[in-house]
Amino acid sequence: MTRDQILSLSGERFTAVYRIVCKPAEAEARARDICVEQTIEFPEALVTDASIRDQVIGRVLSLQAVGEDRFEALIGYPVEAAGRELTQLINVLFGNISIKPGVRLIGFELPESLARQYRGPRFGQSGLRALVDVHDRPLLCTAIKPMGLSPVALADLAYRLALGGIHLIKDDHGLSDQTFCRYEERVRRCAEAVERANRETGQRCLYLPNVTAPAGEIASRARLAKDAGAGGLLFCPGLAGFDAMRALADDDELALPILSHPAFQGTFCVHPDAGLSHGVLYGQLNRLAGADATIFPSWGGRFAFTQAECRDLVAGATRPMGELRTIFPVPGGGMRLDRVAELRDFYGRDCILLIGGDLHAQGTDLVENCRRFAELTA
Repeated sequence: MTRDQILSLSGERFTAVYRIVCKPAEAEARARDICVEQTIEFPEALVTDASIRDQVIGRVLSLQAVGEDRFEALIGYPVEAAGRELTQLINVLFGNISIKPGVRLIGFELPESLARQYRGPRFGQSGLRALVDVHDRPLLCTAIKPMGLSPVALADLAYRLALGGIHLIKDDHGLSDQTFCRYEERVRRCAEAVERANRETGQRCLYLPNVTAPAGEIASRARLAKDAGAGGLLFCPGLAGFDAMRALADDDELALPILSHPAFQGTFCVHPDAGLSHGVLYGQLNRLAGADATIFPSWGGRFAFTQAECRDLVAGATRPMGELRTIFPVPGGGMRLDRVAELRDFYGRDCILLIGGDLHAQGTDLVENCRRFAELTA
């Protein structure tokens, strides 16, 4: 290495906590393996340059037992390894090591120098509250469904939901650009229907179409939504990528709130000894990528998240992360009206309660069912 190529990094590091499942005699080697795999991905014994060994390879800052054959390793990585891209930051946090069994990323901390590279949520909790002008209670959300309805039928549904007092009406994540329900017609009709209801009620309900799409179509669908009068966007980062969502959030001409949907992400977190913690996946990563609210299946619904996992998720959505705004947790997944009080007690006022099918199951008057939903959260 010539003199002008001498490696000289800042010495500043970001940290990640991993849970490792292994026998005690293997713990140190497994932790060290993460350090190497997530940085140089090269046999450490073959690294002859001391500056690479000392400055680039991750460091085990602590290692402690947290249960039988379970350990937590705090590892520090040089901030320079993350570059200036969200894709590379995620790669360092959990790239190759995600392929090895018995490793789970359960949290990370970024120094200010790295955190400020990301704008994060444009609105966050406070900004989204300002958009709908609701400040002292949980917000209400639902989805237009089922798949198979025409744009006209979905717009009529959106109109009645908005009349009933719902604050955020999103496309079901399964609505895309199917031949039986084309994207442009659906978005224009639903945006107009919600705006018409807003004029009648004086409220500020937002319609959020699903802009998850092939890579080359995401931006154009988002701009069409904006032009049509949509109040926000639904996006599935598990399908189209966290950085694709970040690009939407950072677009100053778009400037719409984003509701993140968990489609395709379940296997990243459901096994307790692998993948990502709920707080990392649905909280911290969504915030870095600019989501203003994060949908997840709450405990007690038709999915299998536990109360502890939901608390971890809420912590990831609201814990301090430099200057990044806190975002709304949006518990859903088979929630019912008769559980609203229980959900409010558990999640507090700073959440968005998502109820879908049960609004349609409580008799034939959908508008009144929505008003009942609002009364239960007032």
